Amino acid sequence: MTTMRKALDISAYLVVGPENTLGRPVPDIVAAAVHAGFTCVQIRSKEASAREMIDLLRQSADAIAAAGKADAVALLVDDRLDVALAARDAGIKVDGVHVGQSDIPPAVCRHYLGEDAVVGLSARTRELLAYVREADVRDIDYFGAGPLHETATKPDCGLDDTGRVITRSFAELADLAKASPIPVVVGGGVKLPDIPPLAATGVAGFFVVSAVAGAENPGEAATALASSWQKHACRTP
Repeated sequence: MTTMRKALDISAYLVVGPENTLGRPVPDIVAAAVHAGFTCVQIRSKEASAREMIDLLRQSADAIAAAGKADAVALLVDDRLDVALAARDAGIKVDGVHVGQSDIPPAVCRHYLGEDAVVGLSARTRELLAYVREADVRDIDYFGAGPLHETATKPDCGLDDTGRVITRSFAELADLAKASPIPVVVGGGVKLPDIPPLAATGVAGFFVVSAVAGAENPGEAATALASSWQKHACRTP
């Protein structure tokens, strides 16, 4: 049987939590994105309790299954290895975790979640290219990188030691895609006009929060983003 780790597709990646949806239910946003062609969903919240996160994962897993995509769309949880384990123990199909540099180490996540789980890691902001070339990627399936632009949904994203936000140019991202031994997904304020040049860099995909979860019509926004990626990534050498 093909595991989600082997089938992982991060080309169109939604990050969402209750603080991002303008008061709309998280599973409704997830369902709209998955129907539109999004291939990966990460539940992320700095406000929700562990039990609330587990419930969000259950509802999101149900939404993905109802779309017939349970074997094609990975469902991940940000940071919370404990939540992932508790959700799995409750019978919820959670495929893995995404962690940052200051979170639980990927090796620990791999140990507890097993070889079939997906483990993503936010790439280090400083000395990015050197880091991805030298990082131990045995327990990591992809790097998350950015920000492409400054973003209100994660204002600390891309901060250097002085507190300055370091955004990434398309040229830098092209170099990153070539240097990284594992796939790279890029986010941070990504909008529809960014998709063609981002696809041309050779990265594996894009991730968004507000561009879908904060859109007036999340389904239409997700369809436009996913369709543009599919169109332009196919032209990338």
